[in-house]
Amino acid sequence: MMTAHHSPLHPMTYSTRGADPATAPAFLAPLDQLGAGLPGSGLSWLTELRAAGRERFAAVGLPTIKNESWRYTNLRDLAKTSFLSAAPAAASIDLLPTLRAEGGPRLVFVDGRFRADLSSVGGLPPGVELLSLAAALTSHGDLLADHIGRLAVADDRPLVALNSAYLADGPVLHVPAGVQVERPVELVFVSVGSEAQATACHPRSLLVAEAGSKAAVVEHHVGRGAGTTLANHVTEVFVGEGATLHHYKSQCEGGGAIHLSHIAATVAAGGCYDNFILTTGAKLSRNEVVSRLDGTDARTHVSGGYLVRGTQHADTTTLIVHAQPNGTSREVYKGVIDDSARAVFQGKITVCPGAQKTDGYQLNRALLLSDGAEIDSKPELEIHADDVKCSHGCTAGELDDDALFYLRARGIDRDTAQGLLIGAFLSESLEEIAEESIRDAFQGIVAGWLEEQK
Repeated sequence: MMTAHHSPLHPMTYSTRGADPATAPAFLAPLDQLGAGLPGSGLSWLTELRAAGRERFAAVGLPTIKNESWRYTNLRDLAKTSFLSAAPAAASIDLLPTLRAEGGPRLVFVDGRFRADLSSVGGLPPGVELLSLAAALTSHGDLLADHIGRLAVADDRPLVALNSAYLADGPVLHVPAGVQVERPVELVFVSVGSEAQATACHPRSLLVAEAGSKAAVVEHHVGRGAGTTLANHVTEVFVGEGATLHHYKSQCEGGGAIHLSHIAATVAAGGCYDNFILTTGAKLSRNEVVSRLDGTDARTHVSGGYLVRGTQHADTTTLIVHAQPNGTSREVYKGVIDDSARAVFQGKITVCPGAQKTDGYQLNRALLLSDGAEIDSKPELEIHADDVKCSHGCTAGELDDDALFYLRARGIDRDTAQGLLIGAFLSESLEEIAEESIRDAFQGIVAGWLEEQK
């Protein structure tokens, strides 16, 4: 078993200026109750990682709007809420409508804890490992020590630090070199919580695709119950040389949910990492995606859709780093905002010195359905090479009155006509999903959201 933890693979430049240390004690107090009850307490590297996370979060606390990266998303209400660690909850199959009827490899987590009775890992190719992190701490300590904490670094981001302090469970997928996983691997996260007390969980995910391998992962985040829940997710993704990993996520949690997520990926030479996030749920959500192209000819597609209404707040923040020559990145985001909801898109492409022949494309378009709807967009290019092709664009607008009139004139009622136009608007981003079955499932989520609009 490995006893020394590796140093971070890529130190980030994120600043914790604008964080509030006074918010830290309330979030760390439940950790004292857990004590040595966290799994893997005998692993020195894990003890050090947790201690570093706790120390860092105690020093900085939650980020505030004084931090440039958080200027559009205010966590003040989060700071006023007292959260307890989520207790084991009962959940049955009828709470998991997103599961595919035909079955397949799947891990289910309820309030951050693995549920073996709802999970199935059959049908995987030989050598592929799919298990809970809590179990992997016993059986795959070297794999975890080699990867956990190398991309998502506690020093850089307060919420990663908090996640590291509580690090206990989540999914682990390891695909060996040259292996292709034909069926998508499904990861289901259910937030149940408690009506009597706000609860929090901090899942940690690890996805490793070794050289020449190929796999697809689809996450479903769903919520049940009326209580306030906080899910603070951190995912680290390693894509080896010539490997391909498709990573899809639907976030459909309930109206009392707060969903915070940080995904950090590294892509080796000739590798490809695709990420797509569809957001329709939670009262407040923030999805951060950092994808580094660390090898020549590496590719990444980071795209998504966000549909919010009422008083929902959805923040999408991305960073694509071209660290080597001949890299290709593509971002296509589409958003629909109604009522008094607010959406945020912050997308940055960084081209490092020497990363010549980079091709980077970024697009964010938002559709505002009401006078009270709001979108804050902040596209950025930071280029330190002279032979590159990079572009970005952000637009916000309303439904086309002429197109709406055209449909109404042909006997289509207003709600149906509006739904058709919104569906057509979102189609460009949904086409970024390579797997047809997953694309169909996500289109079904969009259709359900539109039906509720009527």
